[in-house]
Amino acid sequence: MTQPAKIGKYDILEVLGRGGMGAVYKGFDPAISRAVAIKTIAKSSLDEEELQHLLARFRHEAQVVGRLAHPGIVQIYDYGEEDALAYIVMELVNGRTLHEHLQQHANYDLREVGEIIRQLLDGLGHAHAAGVVHRDVKPSNIMINKDGGIKISDFGIAHTEASELTQHGDVLGTPHYMAPEQFLGLPIGVATDLYAVGVIAYDLLTGVKPFLGTTVTVMQQVLNQRPADPSSLNAALSQLMDQVLQRALAKKPEHRFQNAREFADAFRQAIAASVDQGAAVPVAAAPSPGLLDAAQLINAGVEARDAADSAAPPGAGAGGAISLDRSVKKARMLVVDDEERILNALKSMFRSRYHVFATTDGNKALEFMKKYQMHVVISDQRMPIMPGVELLRQAREISPASVRILLTGYSDLASIVGSINDGQVYRFISKPWDNQELQQTVAEAVTIALELAETKTAPPALPQSMSQGMLVIDSDQDIFRVAKELIGGRCPVVYANSLDVALEAMQAQEIAVVLTDVHAGHEDTTAMLKLLKQENPQILSIVLTNAADAELVIRLINEAQVFRFLNKPVNVKLLKQHVEAALERYLAFREAPQLLRQHQVKKSALLSDSSLGRKLLAGIRQLRGRWFGAGAKR
Repeated sequence: MTQPAKIGKYDILEVLGRGGMGAVYKGFDPAISRAVAIKTIAKSSLDEEELQHLLARFRHEAQVVGRLAHPGIVQIYDYGEEDALAYIVMELVNGRTLHEHLQQHANYDLREVGEIIRQLLDGLGHAHAAGVVHRDVKPSNIMINKDGGIKISDFGIAHTEASELTQHGDVLGTPHYMAPEQFLGLPIGVATDLYAVGVIAYDLLTGVKPFLGTTVTVMQQVLNQRPADPSSLNAALSQLMDQVLQRALAKKPEHRFQNAREFADAFRQAIAASVDQGAAVPVAAAPSPGLLDAAQLINAGVEARDAADSAAPPGAGAGGAISLDRSVKKARMLVVDDEERILNALKSMFRSRYHVFATTDGNKALEFMKKYQMHVVISDQRMPIMPGVELLRQAREISPASVRILLTGYSDLASIVGSINDGQVYRFISKPWDNQELQQTVAEAVTIALELAETKTAPPALPQSMSQGMLVIDSDQDIFRVAKELIGGRCPVVYANSLDVALEAMQAQEIAVVLTDVHAGHEDTTAMLKLLKQENPQILSIVLTNAADAELVIRLINEAQVFRFLNKPVNVKLLKQHVEAALERYLAFREAPQLLRQHQVKKSALLSDSSLGRKLLAGIRQLRGRWFGAGAKR
């Protein structure tokens, strides 16, 4: 598409951007000597029906915004049509969109975020007062002037009280910023725009949107899940900010703020409370007595490694520094998180029972682990220097006997799966955590780790042929055929198309690995995996799934100790690697049964007492001791 010399009475100076249906040009109005932006639609790019519908929207945008006069809204000056195109002439904004700034990894402090949201709400409040609802508020529709001023643009799908361009049931918007009523095709209003502002504020303050994933996944989460409290993702935020953003993101419009001014006032107070909180608690707080930051300990060098002061309280050396006192059986815990507030909270919670070391730097944590044995490693997932998945993967290589716990406040499915497949995480703890649950989980991890620390066993070599087999449970035989071809020469591969057949197969054949498909709606299979691990922790499970449900995966991690996850369609090479790793682990259990401690899960009375649970338990309990541990070691 060639650049025209003129559009209407306007001289065309350059192209500002192009899209599938047209372009945006920088133009010049010679009548009043003013630079303008001209947004166009090329009529040839659409069929007749689409063109008429889009032109109606285009004219509607010009009419709607043309009557809005506010410094926070991009002003519309003119509208016109020619044979080849339709165009809107608007204010030229010297700046970039908020989306472009975020793509360049722009970081805004609390006051800057407060100012962005204040201006955004001020502009939307003006539009709402004029009876205009934007319906597509998102960072790419928010311009930031070079002087920091906010300009709202693209009212192309805006709704007015008199508009008939969209009807009840239309679904319009951008998924991550759409309110529940937009996904459901219900009537929209002021609260719809305010929901989108809540999403933007959440993202600016935490670095992540409230809900992540595909359009379908986001829709399911928007309709059914409560987002994590922002303060669990950014310790600088106050609990008042949690209240404000949770209200902005409420499922029902009537539970949200009812106008922009109300939201703006509440948000301003929450920003002030967060700023005051940061001023009251220094970011770089000094280590508590008896505790030492991992970076400091590493810098201390060999002296810390060899020091042992039996006259001092356990863990305390001269001047309050820690010496690793080997005369006291006290577990050592390493905590890695980029938020000082989280580190201080965990130190306070556990310092009376364990030696607690903490750092914000994943690389220093790994160097520390190379020098000193850590029994338990607790890592945040989302860290700027080194993601938690990578930290735990390397921690596993450095110290395989340590028990690893992932602590995180967001549900990125790929990272969760990676933490299991690469880091072999013992438990997944969500932020904000329940103190009692966290203390119990850590106590279990410490007990296991202290026992494993005394276990000196080399991993067994995987034999060319073994009698223990793999059970494939699926409704069709495709995965079974693939698995049999990949691994059938090494061990028996058995197929079951139902749970009843699976239990019969496990009675007839010693099963080391269960391979099964799990997704939302497969509650029976999920229950079987949980009860199987509860009663027979030596059996390892590999789950195939195309589900994007992070909560389902987390439950399987915590309640069924799933050994590996594989996304569908299946990567054959990864499938073989995971099955062979599971067979090796099963043989290691036979050599050192105490290793099973890491794979034990809590008994679920609720599940065991259900009709399905009782039926499954009856069959599963018959397996106990039938194969594992019977006879000579292989």
